[in-house]
Amino acid sequence: MHILLSLSVFSGFALLVGIGLAFASRYFHVEGDPLADKIDALLPQTQCGQCGYPGCRPYANAVAALEVDVNHCVPGGERTMLQIADMMGVEPKAIEAEETAPVVAFIREDECIGCTLCIKACPVDCIIGAPKQYHTIITDHCTGCTLCLEPCPVDCIDMLEVPETLEKWAWPVPGTERAKVGVERKHQHEGIDV
Repeated sequence: MHILLSLSVFSGFALLVGIGLAFASRYFHVEGDPLADKIDALLPQTQCGQCGYPGCRPYANAVAALEVDVNHCVPGGERTMLQIADMMGVEPKAIEAEETAPVVAFIREDECIGCTLCIKACPVDCIIGAPKQYHTIITDHCTGCTLCLEPCPVDCIDMLEVPETLEKWAWPVPGTERAKVGVERKHQHEGIDV
C-alpha cells in the first residue's frame, strides 16, 4: 500500500514538474537574432579566426550587436563586407588585411611523417590520414585558412593559388577595388594609358 502511495505521489510530482517545464519553455522561449542569422549566412564559414573570433557565428553575433565593424572578414573579402554593410545600413570600410587570391593547402606526401597535428588544426576537417601514414587534403573543402601550416613540424604543407575558373568566378561589384583593378588590367591589355 505504501509503495502505491509513494508511486502515485512521485508520478503526480513528475507530472507537475513536466507541465511547469513545458510552460516555462513556451513562456521564456528566446528566438535567435535574425540579423545575426543573415550575417552568418553571408560569411564564408572558414572558421579561420582571422577576424579575431573563433568562428563565423561569433563574429556575426558581434557585428549584429554593433560591437565590431563589418570589415574584419578577410576570406569573405570586399564583396562580403559590402553585402553586410548594405544589410545593416552602415558605411562600408576598407578590409582590415589585404585581400589575396584564394588558396588551398597541399601536402607533399613524400615528406609527411603522419604526425596528425595538421588534422587537429584544420577547422573544416578537410585533411585525411592516419597516425604515421601520409595525409592529404580534400581541396574542395579546404578554405585556405593556413591554420595547418604552423603545427606542421616538417613544413611539408604548401598553400597553392586556386586558378579562377568559370564555376568560381564572380562579377566584380562596381565601385570596388576589384572592379578598378579589372578595368586597369583591361586598359593595359588594350594598350590604353590610364
